[in-house]
Amino acid sequence: MVVADSRGRDDPTVRTRSLLTIRESCYCRFRILNAHESPLKVKCCSVVRMKRAKPSAHRSAARVGEAPRNIDEYLAGIPEPSRSTLNKIRAAISSAVPPEATETISYRIPAFKYKGILVWFGAFSDHCSLFPTASIVEAFKNELKGYSISKSTIHFPVDQPLPAALVKKIVKARVAQNEKKRPG
Repeated sequence: MVVADSRGRDDPTVRTRSLLTIRESCYCRFRILNAHESPLKVKCCSVVRMKRAKPSAHRSAARVGEAPRNIDEYLAGIPEPSRSTLNKIRAAISSAVPPEATETISYRIPAFKYKGILVWFGAFSDHCSLFPTASIVEAFKNELKGYSISKSTIHFPVDQPLPAALVKKIVKARVAQNEKKRPG
């Protein structure tokens, strides 16, 4: 066995270490070569030393595992009171979209489509969210003063849905945007 640094040169200071010791102490400086292998077949030790990513603090409240196939499956995996809150949001959105609009799952959360995605909505561990796009959030900024907003997201408590009238106005604005982009 020959130990080489990242440029492929021999490093006599670590040549005598065992393979296990090198792999345990490696910080991607050394590559391990068997005498019969060419440098092109060398694997970097960082593959052995990769760390796992820390879990996100804002996980979806839906069951982990297979992605839901429709909104009903998504809502079935959501605990109360988030489920009833999202059902109210879903009803408000449904009443504002054209009859040709469809429900779908996009990015593992519920969405409504009409000439493109209109809005997404979802439940998380400590809040629910409506995702209407950045331009809509900016346009309705004054009406959303009591809610936590980011560039394209509206956060609201799991037990207090957004007012139905506000959701309908937001959805109608998104429908108008999508019709303007894709007429006919």
